[in-house]
Amino acid sequence: MPAISAYAPGKIILFGEHAVVYGRPALAVPVLQVKARAAVLANVRGPAGQVRIEAPDIQINCGLHDLPSDHPFQTLVFMVCEALSIQSLPALTIRLSSTIPTASGLGSGAAISVAFIRALSAFLGHPLSDEQVNALAYETERYYHGSPSGIDNTVITYAMPVYFVRGQPIERLKIARPFTVVIGDTGIKSPTIEAVSDVRRCWQSETAHFESLFDQVGQIALAARQTLENGETAALGPLMLKNHELLCEIGVSAPALDALVQAAVAAGAQGAKLCGGGRGGNMIALVAPENAEKVAQALQQAGAVRTIITEVK
Repeated sequence: MPAISAYAPGKIILFGEHAVVYGRPALAVPVLQVKARAAVLANVRGPAGQVRIEAPDIQINCGLHDLPSDHPFQTLVFMVCEALSIQSLPALTIRLSSTIPTASGLGSGAAISVAFIRALSAFLGHPLSDEQVNALAYETERYYHGSPSGIDNTVITYAMPVYFVRGQPIERLKIARPFTVVIGDTGIKSPTIEAVSDVRRCWQSETAHFESLFDQVGQIALAARQTLENGETAALGPLMLKNHELLCEIGVSAPALDALVQAAVAAGAQGAKLCGGGRGGNMIALVAPENAEKVAQALQQAGAVRTIITEVK
């Protein structure tokens, strides 16, 4: 049986992170320049049921059952088998790799899950639908993030811009005019689960204040959606800056993120903000296409360990 491979892109949240966990809208888009890959190969010499996981990026090279019982890879295999009503597996090897930086707000965990689910279900002869892949990837996101909104697995599964409200049907985000974003990576690893948990504790102790902050973030997301649908992309800049201010007040920015936001604006970006869970990871800057390289260089000079220029359309 030939090897079966599947891919999944990274993602950025344009507006609405953290508030989306509390029912406010968020806007997210795929980032096709980075991706996760899963390949499933038959092991003709292995005994039935033997599953080997090879994931050098995270130093895993072992049998599936050598991993903790609650490890997400164990969960993924179990969920795919349950969805397909498969009682036992043939001997196989699952190889995982990714160019998406981990713990940086680009959806690395969700992308690995989506690629893993697609490759394994296709190898077993029953490729799961996007809806099924999305549902299973969300369950795995709960391991990574505790109480995720579901936006990461959604935008990555469908590989399209989305307008997302937790618990509501997925809406494709209509972008009337393409625009350019520079992504700057602080190089600081920051697991989303920690930031999400801290924000929840703050929300529990200062509910009224944080509900007000989430309302303001939600209003910005709504305004950004209308702006994108009208093709008025330049108006996104001030919305990004205001969203960043609110995320600072929510408590999820960091000096390195603030420095990159300031450097981007000083280099001519129309707006900038942190992206994802915060406390580290990535930020994004809205730029004119002809100014993208200049802003990317300014971010590197301000401490970014890598930059990505992407067109959103």
